[in-house]
Amino acid sequence: MILRTLLLIVFLEGSPLMAEHRVLFNFKNAEAAKQWQPVNDGVMGGRSDGRFKINEDNNMEFFGTLSLENNGGFASVRSRETKLGLEKGDSIVIRVRGDGRDYKLRLDVPRSVSRNSYRQSFKTKKDEWVEVTLPIEKFLATWRGRVFPNEKFDPRNITGMGIQLSDNNPGPFKLEVEWIKVNRPE
Repeated sequence: MILRTLLLIVFLEGSPLMAEHRVLFNFKNAEAAKQWQPVNDGVMGGRSDGRFKINEDNNMEFFGTLSLENNGGFASVRSRETKLGLEKGDSIVIRVRGDGRDYKLRLDVPRSVSRNSYRQSFKTKKDEWVEVTLPIEKFLATWRGRVFPNEKFDPRNITGMGIQLSDNNPGPFKLEVEWIKVNRPE
């Protein structure tokens, strides 16, 4: 029995399935909303209206209307600047219930490091909860909608994240977020 237990422990410690799971954001307390802010295409003249709230289920609800008018086309909600403690090999896992549209998770670094943000798209299923895993190494550098596929970044510099809708489909949208975690392989 002791030998079997020891073999099981050795097997599990060597298993690639083991990982550290750390919550970056959840919305269980009243202070959670203070960590986030909407940023929409109005910063460049657009007319999109994206907002967020913490709903009665203690989830963040990102909602509004995407507009392509006046050269617009994006709505987002972003965390305020804070060190997230990300490292090479990490994955961001986000639990969402969406409207069937494609969203982007955005990672930000201080402007003194780079003018770029780093984005990765994810799909939602209408009215279904899904967990989406986004490996850090698959995020692409972007600046004002342009992609720079060969630019790499140091995840230790990430100081914020956001969720963005920019799918060129004007109209109402709604995305509910239960939590955002980081998975780190051991």
